[in-house]
Amino acid sequence: MQELRYEAPRTLEAAVALLAGAGDRARVFAGGTDLLIQMRGGRIEPELLVDVKGIPELTSLAAGGGACRFGAAVPCMVLVESAAFRKAWPGIADGAKLVGSIQVRGRATVGGNLCNASPAADTVPALIAAGARATVAGPGGRREVPVEEIVTGPGRTSLARGEIVVSFLLARRPPRSGDAYLRFTPRTEMDIAVVGAGVNLTLDAAGVCTAARVSVGAVAERALLVPDAAAALIGTRVDADALQRMAAAVSAACRPIDDKRGTKAYRIRVSGVMARRAAEIALERARRAS
Repeated sequence: MQELRYEAPRTLEAAVALLAGAGDRARVFAGGTDLLIQMRGGRIEPELLVDVKGIPELTSLAAGGGACRFGAAVPCMVLVESAAFRKAWPGIADGAKLVGSIQVRGRATVGGNLCNASPAADTVPALIAAGARATVAGPGGRREVPVEEIVTGPGRTSLARGEIVVSFLLARRPPRSGDAYLRFTPRTEMDIAVVGAGVNLTLDAAGVCTAARVSVGAVAERALLVPDAAAALIGTRVDADALQRMAAAVSAACRPIDDKRGTKAYRIRVSGVMARRAAEIALERARRAS
């Protein structure tokens, strides 16, 4: 067994330097709920673990001017238990609440759920639907990246050597906005999504949808943003016809695989159903927000 080095830097700059210096031999350690399992299973054998939980920017949750920014190492349970966050972004809280057991949620982080790059991650479609942007830091400085551009495939991200996701920014949302995330699993608890769907929409004073974003997970090599599904809702009162067109667009965008949890045909059909149900919840939340 090779020697394993552990570092707990107190600044982002120190963390980036450690990661850049070790390259592929280093791993970010935040919640550890995926990392430790992969290490015990022999899937990865890092030489360096960089613990980022002591860096304030990665563990803070702050709101100002109607916007919200939270660190990539914020545990899922912090978002679930924040009444203010649940009120502002209930769809993201929906996704965070479905990550593992309550014990796992107390450790698992949103940044880790994203960067683990599972196509079935529960927080990712919700973040994409919300239009979240990730702040990425590395040896070359900082950059802002839409969440949908971070994951490129199973276990793969667009992060360069030494880069780390620092935080997520949720822009101020207009009045009469609502979002929701739903998933389908064979069991009710602690299972991996067969399909997940996130919907975010905004209504005008007359109840017409003026903006929308729709995302689905577990139906492709990464979570998908589906512009055609959003277009089916915009300009409508999100009635039955609009929801049917939206569901059809979601199903058309899917490119799943067959596995032991579901066939391609099943996932394609269920994706439209779950997106429609999520849209109905988002619509009701938007109406209540007015």
